[in-house]
Amino acid sequence: MSRHDPANHTLSGYPQKPQILARNTVAQSRLFQVEALDLRFSNGEERQFERLTGADRGAVMIVAMPDPEHVLLIREYAAGFEDYVLTLPKGLVDPGEDIITAANRELMEECGFGAHHLEPIAELSLAPNYMRHRMQVLLATDLYPKRLPGDEPEPLIVETHSLEELPALLMREDFHEARAIAALYIARDKLRDEQHQSAAYLL
Repeated sequence: MSRHDPANHTLSGYPQKPQILARNTVAQSRLFQVEALDLRFSNGEERQFERLTGADRGAVMIVAMPDPEHVLLIREYAAGFEDYVLTLPKGLVDPGEDIITAANRELMEECGFGAHHLEPIAELSLAPNYMRHRMQVLLATDLYPKRLPGDEPEPLIVETHSLEELPALLMREDFHEARAIAALYIARDKLRDEQHQSAAYLL
């Protein structure tokens, strides 16, 4: 039988997804829930996987550009590392919000700017073996001053960096969040492509 027979195979090439035999909550906190999944794979093998679950409201990360060459980064305390890190503004989508509204709100709360133009450019996941979390990356341009009160325990430090200096940023000890790095490279390449297309159109 052909491996790619659509009647018997998924797009991943495997015959079928594992069967969930049981799911149980093994730990619960204010923010996180740990769930154990008992799985049976199509070849008969059985395994138990654990994953983090919780409110699946979605999240946004914003590449905010005050001008065509620079991006806004924030410095905030990261409890996981017990230190301050440099990253992009981000946050959860509140009930009733779409990602555009959520991104503009987070930008106002964390950076003191709103954006006249917000464009979704990518969707990123984090540790998909252990969590279902997805983050929408948006490019924000045509900024204007606007601050909303946020829920941060202390004021965030906002820094402006050149988008073309990503290699230098990667050499810093305080800039290492994979989603922020990916988002900046995606935004940079998108803007480069648009500039090349504009230049070719003018020729």
